[in-house]
Amino acid sequence: MSNSTVEKYKKERQKSDDIVMKYAGAPIKRFYSLDSQVYHDGALSAKTKELLGLVASLVLRCDECIKYHIMRCYGEGVNDGEFEEALEIGLVVGGSITIPHLRRAFEAWDELKQTQ
Repeated sequence: MSNSTVEKYKKERQKSDDIVMKYAGAPIKRFYSLDSQVYHDGALSAKTKELLGLVASLVLRCDECIKYHIMRCYGEGVNDGEFEEALEIGLVVGGSITIPHLRRAFEAWDELKQTQ
């Protein structure tokens, strides 16, 4: 797992976030905090919110965001069927241009599943 794309992403994200926080003022720190807080359980479960984040990220075609939400979905106990259906919605909303991102999403999901 240490050479996986998911593990590399985790390390790169942490390194980058550490640098951002080194220089960040209150507005950036507040945004980071808000981003974290909206994914907690509320009227919608954290699991559902992560699936929503995944779909939005796919439609926006942000590979880093997709990978992040895949890791969070996995951590929230999303199963294969839920994962697939969420990506189906993203594909329908985002269109065929999302297919390369869809491929990478399934690749990252499969990587996480292999570590079980």
